[in-house]
Amino acid sequence: MPSFDIVSETDLNEVDNALAGMRREIDQRYDFKGSNCSIERKEAVLTILADDDLKLRQMHDLLSTYMTRRKLDSGACDLGTPEKASGNSIRQVVTIKQGIEQELAKKIVKELKSSKLKVQVSIQGDSLRVTGKKRDDLQDAIALVKDMGIEQPLQYENFRD
Repeated sequence: MPSFDIVSETDLNEVDNALAGMRREIDQRYDFKGSNCSIERKEAVLTILADDDLKLRQMHDLLSTYMTRRKLDSGACDLGTPEKASGNSIRQVVTIKQGIEQELAKKIVKELKSSKLKVQVSIQGDSLRVTGKKRDDLQDAIALVKDMGIEQPLQYENFRD
């Protein structure tokens, strides 16, 4: 039976490339001269350190710009709440979403089942497997999930006949 997987993965090597470009721009920009602004990555967690709210917002803009240039969806970044760090600086933790959470998976399954498409959906860890008798039903399922307006970037892969 034809099937495909719905996954949410972000290439961390591309994130590293985006962060490298971002660091270069921070070093060269006049408005960042003499400031203590930096960004670091450990696993799927980014830590942004900025002097004030204005610089933090500028770093958010840089992050989304460089991620878009590297063909990554900036919706994969989950911004935490800014907190005070040493001195007068601000620290913010940004989590890169990997995998589909259970609540979102259940929402997608419920939507596909209520659409009356002739497909079966199963949750497999942090991904979804959609199977159906006809390829057209699977394409309709992909279109339905895309129209749901989910903020997290989803990929449709492993399409089999």
